[in-house]
Amino acid sequence: MDPYRKSRRRRRVTSPLTQESADVVGFLLETFESAEAFLTSADRDSIGCLVLDVRMPGVTGVDLLRHLAATGSRIPVIMLTPHGDDETRWRCLEPGATAFLEKPVRTPALLDAVRRALAST
Repeated sequence: MDPYRKSRRRRRVTSPLTQESADVVGFLLETFESAEAFLTSADRDSIGCLVLDVRMPGVTGVDLLRHLAATGSRIPVIMLTPHGDDETRWRCLEPGATAFLEKPVRTPALLDAVRRALAST
């Protein structure tokens, strides 16, 4: 059995963080190959927070964010991008992203955004 699944204090987070940095603050890190893989995952309901890139191949992070909003999902979403212009920021925040961070993002800033997102649920 996975030792991370035993701890009730851990929250599952999908993100570009390393498992080592997630362990330090008590997060269980889960990665998905694509937005489509996340959408078809049986584990989808146990995710506490998503960290998405704006420009993912296939279904983009913005498209996934809009889909989640349209289907009533309560999973908080943090958006990452190297393209932090006002239009992109609005395209992410308008459908409900809890944070919009520009790459390269520092690990402490991302961890703070994840903590705030988890606290909002």
